[in-house]
Amino acid sequence: MKKIFLIIFNIFVANLAYANQPTDWQLGFQKAASESMREIVAFHNNLLLPIIIAISVFVLFLMLYACVRFRASANPNPSKRTHNVAVEVLWTLIPCFILIVIAVPSFKILYKQDTIPKADLTIKAIGYQWYWGYEYPDENIVFDSYMIEEKDLKANQPRLLAVDNEVVVPVNKVVKVLITANDVLHAWALPSFGVKRDAVPGRINETWFKAEKEGTYYGQCSELCGIKHAFMPITVKVVSEEEYENWLLEAREKFAKEEIINDKLKIASK
Repeated sequence: MKKIFLIIFNIFVANLAYANQPTDWQLGFQKAASESMREIVAFHNNLLLPIIIAISVFVLFLMLYACVRFRASANPNPSKRTHNVAVEVLWTLIPCFILIVIAVPSFKILYKQDTIPKADLTIKAIGYQWYWGYEYPDENIVFDSYMIEEKDLKANQPRLLAVDNEVVVPVNKVVKVLITANDVLHAWALPSFGVKRDAVPGRINETWFKAEKEGTYYGQCSELCGIKHAFMPITVKVVSEEEYENWLLEAREKFAKEEIINDKLKIASK
């Protein structure tokens, strides 16, 4: 009974609770941290849900009406009618109209997501079995991001979501993400940003986001990629511009791409 109450309660408060990671008994979306995700949530809550509820109630009413109106005891001589032209036209046109109403705003959102504005920062995400690798091409930064084992978790680090090396990006900046894979299909997904793209070996897919709030946001690989599919999380830390610049100074030394460093050493030795 307690579980049923919690489920019902969460249906109504899911959109009120702040969450940049999954929470217990959560049924709604995580709170949006980008304009794209806000549009997705508004589309779902303001259009899809009312249509779904209306159709479900109408179909339930028809089923109950048919059960009562056309029960055997009330119809000893059943009707021999085989079709009704008006009804057949209506049940064809009305679903078409509903699909058009859904399609217009959904196409608008999809087009906006696929049209990448001028990027302030470019990141390359590479899926491996079973972890993510990241590159900052303009900054000569390359690192791998592994899930932290449960026994090594620190305070406030969520199980199965925290990683050793987080992706760090500045707030209110357009971040372009190039996504590919090294072995099998993966998918780079961050619910709070409304981002999800397949990582395909030999192909580069693109997406983008503009985080509006500082904080740490979590996602996971969303393509079944093998035995450890559930253990390759995505963690993005959104910071102020000043904090980002400070992180860059450290990351350029800590995660400098080895071959480029070697080239510089060769040039210097000459």
